[in-house]
Amino acid sequence: MFDPNLLSLLQLTDTTLPIGGYAHSNGLETYVQLGIVKDIKTARTFVTEMLSQNIQYTDAAFVSLAYAAAEQNDLAKILELDDECTAVKLPEETRQASQKLGARLIKIFQPICKNRFSCAYKDSILQNEAKGHFCIAFGIYAHALKISKEQALTGFYYNASAGMVTNCVKLIPLGQQDGQELLFSLQPLINKLVENSLQPDKDLIGRCCTGFDIRGMQHEQLYSRLYMS
Repeated sequence: MFDPNLLSLLQLTDTTLPIGGYAHSNGLETYVQLGIVKDIKTARTFVTEMLSQNIQYTDAAFVSLAYAAAEQNDLAKILELDDECTAVKLPEETRQASQKLGARLIKIFQPICKNRFSCAYKDSILQNEAKGHFCIAFGIYAHALKISKEQALTGFYYNASAGMVTNCVKLIPLGQQDGQELLFSLQPLINKLVENSLQPDKDLIGRCCTGFDIRGMQHEQLYSRLYMS
């Protein structure tokens, strides 16, 4: 049976959505310059670990919890999650990237959705009560667009995966075929992570590999770089 919300999901998770996601590597550029990520094998390790040890316990968890808060029309919970999201993003440029992507996502989808709850979140940002993180806005708009949480999380993980693979292709560099095979191989992992993220353990939020934070901080001091984070 055709899902009438499929097109909304595709638009929300489109890697070419004009919010500037292509400009951020989340520390990958540091790993490449240090020679740690240098081929298809190490690229697979980077993407797999970033998804399972970082994003699962940070942004994906916030998408899931923001979606649930939107279901309950609980703005206070959204503001709490927004604060927590700021706290767990230790590298400054990572925090800034999350806020910039969130602001652009809101700019695109608020006129489309005309949703009262997302409008209240936008007003909170304008009043400096919230930072406006991408993952929080993503969860809110997924709910507003009547996308199921499972589909929203699948799209979110896929979007993150595709972005990282694209960056690997450019930075290492890898062949386009290598990149597509790597992305395809991630499907079982994405399915598992989606299942884990449907009801995230709140006590595990912020659990991530310290190495990712350190490389993100080091990225700010690289002599030359292509990416903003």
